[in-house]
Amino acid sequence: MIRGFILISLLAGFEASAISQITVIPGVQDVTPVFGQWDAIVVAEADSLHAMATLVVNQVRGVQGVDRTETLIATEL
Repeated sequence: MIRGFILISLLAGFEASAISQITVIPGVQDVTPVFGQWDAIVVAEADSLHAMATLVVNQVRGVQGVDRTETLIATEL
């Protein structure tokens, strides 16, 4: 299982709508609005790196109001 932390920058005025749409995407475990450089942090899980890429590129970035993302993939040390 791949776990990712997706940092999201949202366009002004779309915050609530975008967060509610992202919350229901399959694979999204949690969405937390934050203050700072990013507007929300999403915790997501997928079966493979390819599936995570599809989730981010086709689903999260496809939500109206998402300006940009940065995805951090969890690892083990």
